[in-house]
Amino acid sequence: MRRREFLRLAGTASLAGSGVAAPALAQAGKWPEKPVRIIVPFGAGGGTDLVARPWADKLSQAFGQQFVVENRGGASGMIGAEAVAKSPPDGYTFIITSNTVTVNLPLLRKTPYEAKQFEPVARVGDVVCGFVVLTRHGINSIKELVEFAKKNPGKLTFGSSGPGTGPHLRYEMLRYRTGVDILHVPYRGGADSLVDLLAGSIDLMNEPNTLPHVKAGKFNLLNINHSTRIADFPNVPTLTEAGYPNSDMPIWFSIWAPRGVPKEIVDQINAKVVEISKTDDMKGRLHLAGAVPVIQTVAEMNTFWENDTRNMVELIKAANIKIE
Repeated sequence: MRRREFLRLAGTASLAGSGVAAPALAQAGKWPEKPVRIIVPFGAGGGTDLVARPWADKLSQAFGQQFVVENRGGASGMIGAEAVAKSPPDGYTFIITSNTVTVNLPLLRKTPYEAKQFEPVARVGDVVCGFVVLTRHGINSIKELVEFAKKNPGKLTFGSSGPGTGPHLRYEMLRYRTGVDILHVPYRGGADSLVDLLAGSIDLMNEPNTLPHVKAGKFNLLNINHSTRIADFPNVPTLTEAGYPNSDMPIWFSIWAPRGVPKEIVDQINAKVVEISKTDDMKGRLHLAGAVPVIQTVAEMNTFWENDTRNMVELIKAANIKIE
């Protein structure tokens, strides 16, 4: 794919600027003079919320002003994302979200915003989880899941935090790689789907909020969606080890601002995030949320964003993924 065509499809053209005038830089020197709003585009208790809250707490301490989490769930994250994209770029409204709203959705459906309306600020963590299934099915590996699903087409149900979200795309990758027929059931967020999984109304999920219940023996963890195994589940293989290389769909969380926010503010936040990410306390708090810290400069985050978008374009085309 030609680079120009890729950028057109990805909606990330003009990443260096969109013509939006930045607020006076003098304001950036005083920032923050009042509480800062962090919008989480999913409900409280879901994977995004679990990652966002410790960061809001740490940034509040670092800057001496409250970073207040505001949950605006619905439409697979588009409601909250639109609110941020259309907010003044004054450094007082940000979004913490996975790549769902900044990569996946603009490629899969018509959205009330464009990816280029966001300014990358800082990577705050990658989700490390995997497919979990109700223990009653007696399924203990991805291979067994595929075998069961093929013998019982349409019987299993997979709950996600919404169409186009990371968990949904992980299901689509599994479907593409194996040809399984599993019913996708979208929810408003990961917390809602977890309620139904615990109640036995659905059979599968792929969200970090399921891991405590794996430890409690309620679900079986079939794989790790990451490049390496994790200490909490040392006997659970990665997808590559399970025989499905290049099948992991990364779910990465970042802070974004409306395009045009002063560079000084972006640099201040990025520097604090990098500093905090190295602490044992933040590593521990992210671990509880099923995530690991990732240290990147703004430029490195921009490059990662572009590469992830390219990979998504290729998957959507190859797997013929559509959202009605």
